Amino acid sequence: MKKILTYGTFDLLHVGHINLLRRAKALGDYLVVAVSTDEFNAIKNKKAYYSYEDRKTILEALKYVDEVIPENNWEQKIEDVQAHQIDTFVMGHDWEGKFDFLKDYCEVIYLPRTEGISTTKIKEDLNALV
Repeated sequence: MKKILTYGTFDLLHVGHINLLRRAKALGDYLVVAVSTDEFNAIKNKKAYYSYEDRKTILEALKYVDEVIPENNWEQKIEDVQAHQIDTFVMGHDWEGKFDFLKDYCEVIYLPRTEGISTTKIKEDLNALV
């Protein structure tokens, strides 16, 4: 079985998230998604609309996602790859090169993002309506 791993906040789920998860899952048999916890988001000065538990529940309901784990810190990626026996690590292309250190442990692939959509853009658009 080929296992894939990706990371993210996955707040305000949108078609860009679905496209990334669908394409990540197509690379293997089992997709593990590491979701930033509320505590880790606070360290990153990032605030999600939905709590970690809600984002985890939403992702677990998607047909492309087989398992959701917490992302507690930047440093856990090597441990996660080893503990979950990951074959391929996948991230959006805006992170290109940032996770190449994982190539010692698994294949690393950067997928193109969906043009014109992001959680940040959605939040900006919603703020403009107020």
